[in-house]
Amino acid sequence: MSKCNVEYELSNLENFMAIPPTLQIAFQQKNALKVISGLTNFDAARVSTIIKAADRGGATFVDIAADVELVRLAKQLTRLPVCVSAIDSHKLAAAVAAGADLVEIGNFDAFYAQGRRFEAAEVLELTRQTRSLLPTTPLSVTVPHILPLDQQVQLAEALVKAGADIIQTEGGTSSLPTHAGTLGLIEKASPTLAAAFEIARVVDVPVLCASGLSSVTAPMAIAAGASGIGVGSAINKLSSEIEMIAVVRSLVEALSAAIVKV
Repeated sequence: MSKCNVEYELSNLENFMAIPPTLQIAFQQKNALKVISGLTNFDAARVSTIIKAADRGGATFVDIAADVELVRLAKQLTRLPVCVSAIDSHKLAAAVAAGADLVEIGNFDAFYAQGRRFEAAEVLELTRQTRSLLPTTPLSVTVPHILPLDQQVQLAEALVKAGADIIQTEGGTSSLPTHAGTLGLIEKASPTLAAAFEIARVVDVPVLCASGLSSVTAPMAIAAGASGIGVGSAINKLSSEIEMIAVVRSLVEALSAAIVKV
């Protein structure tokens, strides 16, 4: 069993207790599910559909762009904790003032196609800036998958020391599966699963495994040491709320099955 799963309630208690209670429980039970609408998605109608699907499908919390109007909309639509994502600490602070429950530095996938890289020093500085602006707000930080795995682990440790309450992994959108079906799903998830395994062994905060996951690989994330998963494109690229709800429910069921087997 990973160090994260055993010790974060005790060694990082003050920060852990700032996390919304329902999310605390989900992390402890290792079945947290975050539905991500997209860091660059500012379409209110589209974000509304994703939030409603997350709520009705049984997700634990939602992750939306750090936009004041979207936060207000989300708080009207759901009682789920609302996480906001940005790479600007001031936008995160404004979103918290509007009612966001926690913040995320990351969901970097939207920028990689533009040739934008995030190096360890920049992510660490963003974390310090955000923690300075928001000293008591639960803070999640993504570790860029473009870093070698050993450097991802080193950065994760430094981020926790700088005040991160949750570490998120990534990598699925940049992986290139060579097979179809189940094998392809495993190949797609392998970068984020590997990062979750290595990072969860050394940090004493919850690790959220995100990017490229499915109902096939969600249980693998938990087995690797994650306390939950984050899923974006597998849900937010679907065409209807009904389809989105079905996928959310399948992920909830997969996480429940993983808990029974662990």
